[in-house]
Amino acid sequence: MMRDINRKAKSMTNKNQAINESTPLLFLAGPMFMEMLLNILINNVDTLMLSHHSELAVGAVGNSNQIMFLLILMFNIIATATSVIVAQYLGAKKYSEMDMIYTLSMLVNFAFGIVLSIAFVIFKENILLLLKVPSEMIPDAKIYINIVGGTLFLQACYNVMLQILRCNGYAKVGMYISVVINVINVVGNYIFLYGPLKFLNLGVAGVAIPTAISRTIALIVSIVFFYRKQIGHIAIKYILPFPTKMLLSMIRIGLPSAGENLSYNLYQLVLLSFINSMGNDAVNAKVYCQSLISFAMVFSNSAAMATQIIVGHLVGAGQTDAAYKRTFSTLKITMPITIGLSTINCLISPFTLRIFTNNEQIIHLGFYIMLVDIVIEIGRCLNMTFVSSLKAAGDYMFPLYIGMLTMWGFGVPVGYSMGVFLGLGVYGVFMGTAVDEFLRGLIVMNRWRRKKWLGKAVVEAEE
Repeated sequence: MMRDINRKAKSMTNKNQAINESTPLLFLAGPMFMEMLLNILINNVDTLMLSHHSELAVGAVGNSNQIMFLLILMFNIIATATSVIVAQYLGAKKYSEMDMIYTLSMLVNFAFGIVLSIAFVIFKENILLLLKVPSEMIPDAKIYINIVGGTLFLQACYNVMLQILRCNGYAKVGMYISVVINVINVVGNYIFLYGPLKFLNLGVAGVAIPTAISRTIALIVSIVFFYRKQIGHIAIKYILPFPTKMLLSMIRIGLPSAGENLSYNLYQLVLLSFINSMGNDAVNAKVYCQSLISFAMVFSNSAAMATQIIVGHLVGAGQTDAAYKRTFSTLKITMPITIGLSTINCLISPFTLRIFTNNEQIIHLGFYIMLVDIVIEIGRCLNMTFVSSLKAAGDYMFPLYIGMLTMWGFGVPVGYSMGVFLGLGVYGVFMGTAVDEFLRGLIVMNRWRRKKWLGKAVVEAEE
């Protein structure tokens, strides 16, 4: 037992030494970028394949996924806390308590996921009506929710396992798993929609089934890797008696970050309800453009996540000046790339949108959405970079407060005024998001610049 603990201690020491003020951004951002890009491809492949099958199905899946993103973020309450606590305990070399933390995280998210999956399936029609989903899209949306929404608990467990693997130094595992599930998803979609099982005429179910299968395989592979590398063990005996204090600590750490994301997705659902009232073309234009937009934001998102890890190490080591400078260094890299990608995205959108549809009205609306998105991406780049650094420094609450203020105080009113009241339509709703993202980005950048985050480090509080 002692030899195993010493082996783990030596392993973790070597990994921790690799992250400091000299760590290249791409050292961490590279694997995360590929993982996120591959995950985006899963959603976009569904959209692309469905678009040639039925545009009504595209809108149905788009609405369903928007709701499921919201539920997945609720699972991140425990997943986010797991990443913080696992890293701290490994750093403190408290290996005897790791199995308890692993077990608690997995079982709590499994139970939470089961409850939400069942509730989502039972109340799906009420939720779809609340979002004003067009009536002709509801049957397909219900089928998709029954299959994919019913397996959300698997995603809840995978989110926790992925954080455990990352904190133990296996950052590339998520990327490899994404490759596997992308292949499964594409092949499965083809088989059901265009291949040997096309005669079943499953439609939306034909893309939902491969998604559920790939989600199952992702969880199995991550658990097998967890045991093959002897990272730890998961069993009921490790949480007897039940560690109530540890669970409360996880909730306290995870709630602010999850609350901010939860508020953002609720806000997006409100904006989506505005768009749903504008007709099928508006809904599909939003779904198609969201697929294109996701590629423009993936680099700045992965860079922000990598910066969060580096800044967290620097702040924990007391190197606050290095942490301060490192965040601005990241921005100097990500901002020009973000502006370039979003501008190119806009200019070529009249052509790239034809990958999904030949409906000229959708393509026309899509171009103006992509034009507004240039401003959105500038603000989003500021947001992701500085909010991630604030959280790494222990300043969890400020992003939540300022996010709720700008989203609900500016994003929703401006989106409704421009899109619905003034009649600009779907790209008018996107203008609300542009005002929210840009204003919030400037505010969080100013907080980082003024160093209001000093003294909030979790490690200092524990000491």
